[in-house]
Order: sequence, then structure tokens, then C-alpha cells
Amino acid sequence: KMLCRRFSLCFVVSILIIILVSLIFSFTVLAEKLPEKIIIGCLEPLTGAHAIFGGEAKIGMEFALQHINEAGGIQSLGGIPLELVAEDVGENAMSARLAAESLISKHHPVAVLGLYISRLTTAASEITEREKVILVADALVDNVTEMGRQYLFRPAPKASMQGRSAVEFVLEAAKKAGVSVEKIAILNEDSSFGRSNAIGAVQAALDNGLTIVYQKEYPYDITDASSIVHGIAAAKADFVITCPYFMDGIIFAKSFKELGKIPKFIAGMGACGFTDPESIEALGETSEYYSNTYSYNPAKDTPQNRKFVKEYTAKVGHIPTEAAGMNYYAMWILKEALELSGKLFPDDPLNSDNLRKAFLELDLTSGPAVETFPVNHIAFDGKGDNPYARATIMQVIKGEPKVVWPFDEAEAECIFPRLDATY
Repeated sequence: KMLCRRFSLCFVVSILIIILVSLIFSFTVLAEKLPEKIIIGCLEPLTGAHAIFGGEAKIGMEFALQHINEAGGIQSLGGIPLELVAEDVGENAMSARLAAESLISKHHPVAVLGLYISRLTTAASEITEREKVILVADALVDNVTEMGRQYLFRPAPKASMQGRSAVEFVLEAAKKAGVSVEKIAILNEDSSFGRSNAIGAVQAALDNGLTIVYQKEYPYDITDASSIVHGIAAAKADFVITCPYFMDGIIFAKSFKELGKIPKFIAGMGACGFTDPESIEALGETSEYYSNTYSYNPAKDTPQNRKFVKEYTAKVGHIPTEAAGMNYYAMWILKEALELSGKLFPDDPLNSDNLRKAFLELDLTSGPAVETFPVNHIAFDGKGDNPYARATIMQVIKGEPKVVWPFDEAEAECIFPRLDATY
């Protein structure tokens, strides 16, 4: 019996030693497979007409990456830190493709964030798709996720949803103020982004029984908006929903004021003009009362968002913009996908197909990504969109952009109708 016990004990010990050696070997092999740093690409317009947005987006990524690394990197992969490499995508489709090819061939990133401008995203995504590199896009035009791209994900609310949100905000604000609004004018610059926003606004107007008395698509490089402003006034629109970028937003705002033909409200959609710090600085008092949709809520009262807003403001001199906020939470979402991939696919967590599966498995309701996202739920459908995404509305009040909608999350009471309305 003693001999049997000794044999059994030796057998158990031998098995435990074999298991331990196997585990050590497995961890050693995994460690040899994994890099010292995980490279993340930044593809943004850093020069040219859209450099304002691209530069802000890059700063948002940098803060997120810094905060992720300070918190211990990717925990499921042994605490590997992230490293950001950037490439300027320029202003056209060709330069965007070349930038994507250059960044991928030189740095072999696990994933790429960016592009902001929809036509540049469409072009660059041809390259990321071909090379099987995950692209977390900050472009909002609807068809970005309707091209069948397998490796593209967009957390933010798409453009048509931004247009719908702008209309719904005005209607809720009018109801709250006891003001009748029945006639709407809808404007957009002549790009797929502008059209996607306008489609959402038109559908929301029809769904709510509004009469569209004026609709106009104008060239993005417009220099004189007076005829459009006169046309809106002649149609007696109660309010205007418009999708501006930077310069056209300034031109329209100045034209409304100079011509003295200001409707009850002028609301932006698409998050690019009127309420961003650069537009407010350029317009001065003329920016007052304008609103725009946002894919990021700088007033969200959570620990992670307060930390980001405080540090961003200290560095840049103003609160995070749309581009900065979107890319801050996008980096945290990527971090969560990497963590999940490490758990689901420990043998090959950085494989693009495994990382893609991890993105599709995400169902986030807490953590830093959610704390900086407009709503408290992040997941992705088969197209790569987040079905829970929703826009926030900001309005310029006393020279400062303030979150005013949804009303239950507002940091300030919206001013409606405009105090300078002339009809």
C-alpha cells in the first residue's frame, strides 16, 4: 500500500510538473510572438483646408494613448504599451491612399484611427481593407459603412442621424418655449457628407409634419451666401438646418447678420462649424445662439471625461472639440477590443481577423470608453456601426459652446428662439 501511495504521489507530481512546464513554454512562446509595443496608426489631414480638424483629432488620440499606457497598457497581453505613428493624408483621395500605403508599409500598425473627411476615408479604406488593417473611422457620412468593408468600424453617430438630431432638437426646444415652428429650410454643402446630413434632416422634417419651404445644396467653397439668405427669408422659413464646414459656416453666419434676415433659429448639423472654438473666435459675437450637433459630449460628468477635458484644456486652451473627443474614445474602444482579443485568442491576439472578431463581440456599458462616449452603450453591428450612437447638441451662449440637448444631460438652458431674430 505504501508503495502504491508513493507511486500515486510521484505520478501526480510528474503531471503537475509537465503542466507547469507546458504553461511556462506557452507563455514564453506567446511573449516571443508579441511585440514590445503595439503600433497604432493616425491618418488625419494635418495640412491643408481640414488641418484644424486633423490636428485636433491627433491630440485626442495622443491623450488617450498616454492615459492607456499610464493605466498599464493592454493588460490581457501582459501590459504591452501602445505607440502612435502619424501620417498626413492631405486633401484628396490620391494623397489619402498614398498616406495609408506609406504608414502601413513603414510601420505595420495593428490598427489605424482617423481620416475625418469622408471622401478621404473612402479612399484610404481601400488600402486598409486590402492590407487587412482595422480602421476605426471618425468620418460620419452614411456610406462609409455601406461599402462592405470588413475591417472598418465607426463608433460615432452617422451623418443622417446628426441631421435628424438637429431637427428633433429644434422641435423640442420650440415646444418647450411655446413657439410655433412649421416651415423649415435645409442647406448643405455639396459633398456626400453634406448630403447624408441633409437626408436625415429631410426625413425628420417629413416625419414631424414640417413643410420644407427652401432646400439648397451649395459649393463647399462658396464665397457669397447673400442670395441663399434672401431666398430663405422670402420663403418665410421659421428655422434653418444647415451642414457647414469652417469657412462656409463663417460666410453664412456673417451674411445672416449683415443682411438682417435672421429666422427664429439656425441649427447646424454634422459637427463641423459654428460651435467649434475656431469658428467662435473667427465670428466673435456673430457666433452667438448658433448650435451644432456633436459626436462627443465634453460636459459628460464622469471621472475619465473630466480628466480628459481638464488635461486637453490645459494644453490647447479650450475644451475638446468634436474631432478630439471622437478620437479619444475611439482609442479607448480599440484598447477594449485588444483586451478582448487577448482573452479570446491568446495564441494570436493581434491577428487582424481575431481583432475584428473581438470588435464585433464588444458590448461596453462601463469603463473609460463609455465614460467619454455620448451614450452609455458601445457595440458594433455587422456593418461596423454602433447602433446605440446618438448626437449631442451644443449652442454658443455668451461666447462659449455649451451642451444644451438632450435636455436631461444639458449643462445650460438652450436659448430659443434666437434673441436677434428678425422674422
